[in-house]
Amino acid sequence: MTAATHSTLFPRVPDSADAVLEGLDPEQRAVATALHGPVCVLAGAGTGKTRAITHRIAYGVRAGILQPSSVLAVTFTNRAAGEMRGRLRQLGAVGVQARTFHSAALRQLQYFWPKAVGGTLPRLVDRKIQLVADAAAACRIRLDRGELRDVTAEIEWSKVTQTVPAEYTAAAAKAGREVPRDPAEIAQLYAAYEDLKRERSVIDFEDVLLLTVAVLQDRHDIAEQVRAQYQHFVVDEYQDVSPLQQRLLELWLGDRENLCVVGDASQTIYSFTGATPDHLLDFRIRHPGATVVKLVRDYRSTPQVVRLANGLLAQAKGRAADHRLELVSQRPAGPEPVFTEYTDEPAEAEGAARRIRELIDSGVPASEIAVLFRTNSQSETYEQALADAGVPYQLRGAERFFDRPEVRNAINALRAAARFGGNDALLDDAPDLPSQVRAVLSGKGWTPQPPAGSGAVRESWESLAALVHLAQDFTAARSGATLADLVAELDERAGAQHAPTVQGVTLASLHAAKGLEWDVVFLVGVAEGMMPITYAKTDEQIEEERRLLYVGVTRAREHLHLSWALARSPGGRPNRRPSRFLTGLRPGSQAGAGRAGAAGAGGVERGSWTAAATAVPEQAPRRRQRTPARCRVCGRTLTDGGEMKLMRCEDCPSDMDEGLYERLREWRGEQARRSGQPAFCVFTDKTLVAIAEAVPDDEHELARIPGVGMRKLRRYGADVLALCAGQDPAEGQDQD
Repeated sequence: MTAATHSTLFPRVPDSADAVLEGLDPEQRAVATALHGPVCVLAGAGTGKTRAITHRIAYGVRAGILQPSSVLAVTFTNRAAGEMRGRLRQLGAVGVQARTFHSAALRQLQYFWPKAVGGTLPRLVDRKIQLVADAAAACRIRLDRGELRDVTAEIEWSKVTQTVPAEYTAAAAKAGREVPRDPAEIAQLYAAYEDLKRERSVIDFEDVLLLTVAVLQDRHDIAEQVRAQYQHFVVDEYQDVSPLQQRLLELWLGDRENLCVVGDASQTIYSFTGATPDHLLDFRIRHPGATVVKLVRDYRSTPQVVRLANGLLAQAKGRAADHRLELVSQRPAGPEPVFTEYTDEPAEAEGAARRIRELIDSGVPASEIAVLFRTNSQSETYEQALADAGVPYQLRGAERFFDRPEVRNAINALRAAARFGGNDALLDDAPDLPSQVRAVLSGKGWTPQPPAGSGAVRESWESLAALVHLAQDFTAARSGATLADLVAELDERAGAQHAPTVQGVTLASLHAAKGLEWDVVFLVGVAEGMMPITYAKTDEQIEEERRLLYVGVTRAREHLHLSWALARSPGGRPNRRPSRFLTGLRPGSQAGAGRAGAAGAGGVERGSWTAAATAVPEQAPRRRQRTPARCRVCGRTLTDGGEMKLMRCEDCPSDMDEGLYERLREWRGEQARRSGQPAFCVFTDKTLVAIAEAVPDDEHELARIPGVGMRKLRRYGADVLALCAGQDPAEGQDQD
């Protein structure tokens, strides 16, 4: 199991800046050498985006263009940040900060808190669910375990979208969220949760970003100090940025434009947490002179896998689909994807385990095989089936490798042996490094043969076995390496969270599999009700489910197996059917209408950026008013949500049609009375002001106004356009 592209475990550090560029394709090289001004990299799955941006940083550092301490690279998971640090170390770019948004913000907050606020930063709570439970008790609201998780998720969404408790009901309605309880009740719980945190002097994960934003907004001296430290920014997985993270990034940047972002709108699978691809898709609007590079050469998957992935997106709809990238495989041909139908879920699990056993017996490493599913609840059936087949496995998304107790104990034992090895009888008959590691770890539970069955004992053994394999690879790469050298390597890897490969089949949810790849992937449970999931109702939710399946498909390098079961249990009603996403792609199904010509080809689009660039290049895309970035009156960058809805600063002159605004307010009141909902659920005041200022002539112009989505356009569009035309809404409908 690796991320991004294949590489040797301990590669040689390039001996010059030019050597860093060796082996990059033309588009990757364009990314690596575009070191000034705004750069947007649209990178399809398997196209080597991490390789491109780490070589970009390393080339800039090795060429003397970038100072290592002035570069901040941010991404979304500790694993991804650890991998980035590991690659930069291998490329000779030591000293570059590669962190998650939260890690970078926490570091700054801890440093500046005494100066900005005084005293010590409040304690950070690891898990907020107990606080939510206490808040529910204070409100006399009973929540079961599932409801606790759901309410916690709503609080997290509110905070990353910068929604305060008083605005939750309106914000949830506007976003079309499927809320787990009455919105007013969730708002009450959210407010009680915030009160409890203040009483106990604690902060949560999202507060780290909120407080850092507040400090940088309120203290210009601190903001300037941060900007003096960091001159150059790189953001990975930019399609997953939330509004709060985007605001923090803007504060880090100030008025500078030395920013490189990387992402793929077709891999947006976290919108339920507040992530949005709009920041990626609108990058050229906010930075008109940006250089845009498209990576479409797929080095990961065979043409057969790539064809299926492209076919999935060819039937997609929506804005992300309009910007999809058509992947082009660079690998030799491989086997066609296998589609299998089973009578029930246990039969599906047994079939997958049987095929995995055959693959391992034929020489495929267990670590190069993955079973991916939609929900974690599906895992247990496959754990049992693999254990019954004698197949080792590991659960992805569990505790981080270097945080596991058995790993910490093992490294401590190796450190002690390295320090006092001459007096350790265990090492008397161990002439080389691998045998020394095996001897030491044999006292911690490692044996040449794995224990029978599954569970904690087996997982612990797999962790120790990973250290044994790492010692063998380390010795092969560095002849004469000692136990002390290995311990130093492990310490560096622990600091970078660069874990060794565990020798077992990976079981993971599709969300947890993001950013990883295997030679063989089994996508299981690809049936209606699971893919797309039952609670995906809206067009946007259905399209996110399609993208989730696309992410699963593009994890496979060579062998891809897709399966579904007709019934849940043996003897159950066979009333399930394969996922609609496979229609036209699996044998025997009728092809649906595609989106020919919608995909983007690879290449480089050079921007016209200069240090003082203000002009929009001729080929810049048309500005979309749906997510405006600058005031249409004075041109200032807009960050406040209300101002962005108006498309102008709050204090800039308004050309609003006052009479139309009053007619819209009266009409809105009548609609609210008819539907029995608050007036703001029809349209907010800001949206009515924006309509009265724009006075749209048709549905296209109306749809471009923030706050008017497709659902409201279908429901209220005819009435609003009639009012804008000076007609009675009923007259406008009659004319239609």
